[in-house]
Amino acid sequence: MSAPAFDPLPDLLIAVPVVIAACRAGAGLFRRMGQPPVIGEMTLGILLGPSLLGWVSPSLQHWLFPPEVLPYIGALGNLGLLAFMFLVGLELDLSALRGHSRTAVAVSQVSIALPLVLGSLLAVGMYGTFAPEGVGRLPFVLFIAVSMSITAFPVLARILTDRGMYTTRLGSLAMACAAVDDVTAWCLLAVVAAVGASGSLQDAAFTALWSAVFLAVMLWVVRPLLARAAQRAGRAVESTILVALFCGLCLSAFVTDRIGIHALFGAFLFGVMTPRGSRAVEISAARLRAFTLPVLLPLFFVSTGLKTDIGLLGGDPTQWLWAGAVLVVAAFGKWGGSTAVARLAGEPWREAMSIGALMNCRGLTELVVLNLGLQLGVIGPSLFTILVLMALVTTAVTSPALTWFRREPLPASPALAEPPQETADAVRRSTEPSPSGV
Repeated sequence: MSAPAFDPLPDLLIAVPVVIAACRAGAGLFRRMGQPPVIGEMTLGILLGPSLLGWVSPSLQHWLFPPEVLPYIGALGNLGLLAFMFLVGLELDLSALRGHSRTAVAVSQVSIALPLVLGSLLAVGMYGTFAPEGVGRLPFVLFIAVSMSITAFPVLARILTDRGMYTTRLGSLAMACAAVDDVTAWCLLAVVAAVGASGSLQDAAFTALWSAVFLAVMLWVVRPLLARAAQRAGRAVESTILVALFCGLCLSAFVTDRIGIHALFGAFLFGVMTPRGSRAVEISAARLRAFTLPVLLPLFFVSTGLKTDIGLLGGDPTQWLWAGAVLVVAAFGKWGGSTAVARLAGEPWREAMSIGALMNCRGLTELVVLNLGLQLGVIGPSLFTILVLMALVTTAVTSPALTWFRREPLPASPALAEPPQETADAVRRSTEPSPSGV
């Protein structure tokens, strides 16, 4: 007589509400501390993993997250991640480049190129210590280089919105820089994913060819069809539009997964191709966001936290030295490079440093990249933990640094005082829908 099949539902009915409630509480707590909610969700995800809960009470963690149920938590979290990537693509507004295109392109490209170079040099030194067995030097170096170059476009947008800076000149310039950075970084990551998954440059070339075909179909077939459907959509078919968008992002993700560049690229590209300006699309996206961000995405954070084990670094000073080197390279490459180019482009030091701080924000986007690297086997658990900590720290310092650089200097005397440069910007508030709350 065969054993009864495992039913994950009872365990999920305990784990899912615990995860959602914990991440919600963490997001609220860190918001009160002046941090974006994603910091609280990332932190709670790590604390529920072996770094704290598994260390303090292994039996409780095993009861809450039994090994048999982890794949189901991961699957639900990945569905939330795909929906999130669709929303990121949908909110990627390149119209912010108007009036800032030259500065935005210069800042974004240097903020990618410098971390790529520094990250490559760092990866060459790390290869012998951290590369998993059987991983080639090229995919390892490429992945570390790209992971140093990420900017979290949605988190940056949320920080600017929360501070009333989304429609200011600085906010528009930062969003333009992040938009160009985002597109470039995802293209580079697609190349890394192709090389890492295929194992050879020839296979990667075939993957690139199929990717180009897929992009052409999305651009010249799917996008016009979506635009036509959005024009005909009315309030009576809003639920139909929601179903169509979710099915479309899943199918697009499936195609890119089969091609070999990971499912998240398909969901992101489908969001980019979805037309803006349609009331039905906006309402459907808002409904998808209202469920995905507070319910499904926390499961991705916990899935990431369960793979993050600070205990792997232990008391080994060499590991912590490498962790420090990663943090320095990541911050200097993004923050330093962005600040220098913005200053050379004519921005005052305060604005240049603010742009650098915003471009250094990595957030959830970095976690997506790191999970991809772990899934492809390009990095191991120890380096994964180091890079997760880097993402957490660089995101956490963004808001305090922005407060520091945006503070108004005290005038030397009333006679010499000039009107504050940002008075007009400070009283302006965004009337646009709020970006993703992560």
